[in-house]
Amino acid sequence: MARIAGVTIPSNKHIVIALTYIYGVGPARSKKVLVEAGVSENTRTKDLTDEEVNKIREILEKKYRLEGDLRRDILSNIKRLREINAYRGIRHAKRLPVRGQRTKTNSRTVRGNVRKTTGSGRRALTKT
Repeated sequence: MARIAGVTIPSNKHIVIALTYIYGVGPARSKKVLVEAGVSENTRTKDLTDEEVNKIREILEKKYRLEGDLRRDILSNIKRLREINAYRGIRHAKRLPVRGQRTKTNSRTVRGNVRKTTGSGRRALTKT
């Protein structure tokens, strides 16, 4: 099992997919790093040599912000927006969508899946 940026990447997956388990590495960045390291996308993680793993690790850790550093940067940016009372900061504080999405029908995941349904307006008849 290879450890890159403090994350143990799965050994039986293709390396292109396994690298996406690292926070800050998506499919596009994964492909770009593999081309730069000279590693085939179709090789499995368990089939990599130590040299190839070291090349990938060096490229990722030197060129990109990953894992803890990236999370810390994102949290500090959100904190800054909240402190200066920017519109986006207020939306973050209220746990509402930040990037202009509608809230009447969507944004259930951000708001906690609150569903309030109403009936037809008629009250049920009661038998006496």
